[in-house]
Amino acid sequence: MLEARGLTVTAEHLVSDPASQLPTLLPEILAARPPLLVVGSGDGTIATVVDHLAHTDTVLGYLPLGTTNNFGRSLGLPLRLSAAVDIIANGKVADVDLGSVNGDLFANLVSIGVSADVARRTPQALKRHLGRGAYAAAGLRALLTHRPFVAEVTNSGTTWSLATHQLNIANGRMHAGTAIAADASVDDRLLIAYALGGPGRLSTIYAAVHQALTPWQPVERKGYLTGTQFHVATDVPQLVDVDGEIAGRTPIDVKLSPDALRVLVPLDFVDNEMPGRPEVRPCGSS
Repeated sequence: MLEARGLTVTAEHLVSDPASQLPTLLPEILAARPPLLVVGSGDGTIATVVDHLAHTDTVLGYLPLGTTNNFGRSLGLPLRLSAAVDIIANGKVADVDLGSVNGDLFANLVSIGVSADVARRTPQALKRHLGRGAYAAAGLRALLTHRPFVAEVTNSGTTWSLATHQLNIANGRMHAGTAIAADASVDDRLLIAYALGGPGRLSTIYAAVHQALTPWQPVERKGYLTGTQFHVATDVPQLVDVDGEIAGRTPIDVKLSPDALRVLVPLDFVDNEMPGRPEVRPCGSS
């Protein structure tokens, strides 16, 4: 499909085990400084790819082939394969932000709490069969036994203390396939921290549903915390889910890496060339 659109493919690599293959394969590929690297995958694989592709001249052409495809949705990419290939052939290059967790780069989202249990427990076969429904089913099951935790999120002298089952820090604009907020962007030079509910399990379900139904509301109205650097500590060490893959435990430092990745996007993708919005404090911050 790429060659039919006039691109010259110089090498092809079939990756069956990204976690073990990519750390060796990607440096070998990028040593030749290719102008374009096309990756067909889900969000978890992209989290590994950007570790190697960030701050290079190689442009990423992305084919969103995962379960939720949050990164692809953040870029405005079509989810139909032929349409996504069209973007690689005829799109434009944009510089988008990345985040980092204790120095490990990621494209979309860091989650602490019940979602980490879901990422650990959801089988690949179930995700292929049910798609995004697999996460919802596994999430409800995990929530039944999950205990709330107390987190302190520190940003530029502001400390946000909360008890919750789920805390997210987003670089991209999407979570679970829906927009986090109307003005969230993958190139707004800001991270967004927000909790899904409080210590009660029903509040977590309500907050998740409310989040999914209010993508049109701006960040400030939702009371989310924005900034470029967060330190997160919890009363009990919690697993950390980075773009669907487990990557250690709290405490963590999450930082923004602005304009870190060159990627092909649709022609109507709006480049945010202005500085990020002013930082916003959530209700209850100190």
